[in-house]
Amino acid sequence: MFARDSYVNMLAKWQDKHVIKVATGMRRVGKSTVFMLYIKYLHSVGVSDNNIIYINLEDMANEQLCEYHNLHKYILDKVNNNERFYIFIDEIQQCSGFERAIDSLFLNENLDIYITGSNAYFLSGELATYLSGRYVTIHITPLSFDEYLTFCGFDKNDVAANTYSLLFRKYLYKGQLPYIPFLGDDEQTLQGYLEGVYNTVIMKDIAARCDITDINLLNRIVRTMVSNIGSPISVKRITDTLISAGRKISGNTVQRYVQALCDSYIFYEVPRFDIRGNECLKTNGKYYLVDTGLRQIMFGGKNDDFGHIVENIIYLELRRRYNEVYIGKYDDNEIDFVVRSDDGVEYYQICSTIVDEQTRLRELSPLKMIRDNYPKYILTLDDIHFGDLSGIQHCNIIQWLLCNS
Repeated sequence: MFARDSYVNMLAKWQDKHVIKVATGMRRVGKSTVFMLYIKYLHSVGVSDNNIIYINLEDMANEQLCEYHNLHKYILDKVNNNERFYIFIDEIQQCSGFERAIDSLFLNENLDIYITGSNAYFLSGELATYLSGRYVTIHITPLSFDEYLTFCGFDKNDVAANTYSLLFRKYLYKGQLPYIPFLGDDEQTLQGYLEGVYNTVIMKDIAARCDITDINLLNRIVRTMVSNIGSPISVKRITDTLISAGRKISGNTVQRYVQALCDSYIFYEVPRFDIRGNECLKTNGKYYLVDTGLRQIMFGGKNDDFGHIVENIIYLELRRRYNEVYIGKYDDNEIDFVVRSDDGVEYYQICSTIVDEQTRLRELSPLKMIRDNYPKYILTLDDIHFGDLSGIQHCNIIQWLLCNS
C-alpha cells in the first residue's frame, strides 16, 4: 500500500473525537485502502489489533451483517465498556437500516466509529436525520498528480522535465484511479478495467438504488455530460439534446438521472458564483468527471478536448484543497474557478498556453476586472515563466500540482 498521507492525517485529526467519521467517494478511489493505512497508523501509536474491528459489507462472509440488528449485535459482542474500540465499516449502505445501528452504537462513548459509502444517498437520507451534527465527512478522490508519481515509482524531486510532461499526459488520459499505475501500458487491459469500474458504479450505485431500468438512457446522459465537460450545461440542455436525437424524455427524468450520477460521485456539479454580487447562482453551472480516464470508455483515444480535460484535473485538485469551489462570474465575464476558505478567496484562470499575446490578454482580462486584493492565478502548461502579470501570478500547471499538494 502506498501512502495517502493527506487522508490519513484528516482521520487522525478526528481520532477519539465523539463524531462519526464518514469517508465518501466513488468506488475504487481507495476508501478501503485509506482505512487500512489509518489502521496501520493506529498500530503505530499503540492501539492494539484487539481493539480494532473492521467489517467489509461487500464481503459475502459478512452477508448476515447486512441487516442492522445483526450488525449491531456483532459489534457489541466484540467490545466492552472498559476500553476504547475503533470500528471500521466499509460500504455501509449495503446494510439495510444501518442508520439505526450506527445511531445506537454512537451512544457508546468508548466506540470510535468510521464508515465508508460509495454514494451520497445515505448522507442525504436518514443518516443525516438520525445523526445531524454528529458526523464529519471526508471525501476521497482518485490520485492527485503527486500521489500518481509515487504510485508509478517516481520521486517528484528527481524527475526530468520531459518525463514530467509524459507522465502528466498519461495521468490525464489513462486516469487517476489508484490501480491504474499498476496496469502497465496495455490499452486493452486499461479499457477493460475502466469499463468494469464504470459498469459496477452504474449497476450497483445508480440503477439498483434509484430504480433505474433504462440503462441505455443513463449511458447516453453520461456521454452528453462528458462531451460538455468544462462548458455550462443544464438539465434542460441535456434534455433538448436527447430529444433532438429522437429520444422522448422529460426534464424531470433527466434531472433524476443526473442527480443519481452526482450522488454516485461520477460527476461533480459546480455552481456559478457571482463575484460582484457575492452570491451563489442556480443556473449555468458545470459538471466535472471524477476520473478523466473514464472518458476513454465513451470516446476511445480521441484527445480533441485537451483543454477541458486539463481544466477537469485542476478542478479535482482544487476540490482536494478547498471546501468551496465555484465557477466565477463577473458581469459578463467568466473566471474558471473561484475558491473560498477561512483565509479568503482565490481566483484561477486555466489555459494551455499564453505565449501568444492576444491569448494572454484575453485570458487575463476577466481577472484584471476584479478589483479586490485577493490572489489571482493563471495556470498554463508553458515552460516560460511570465511571473507577475499586473498582480496576476503565472504558474506552470505541473509545478502547481506538485508544489502545492
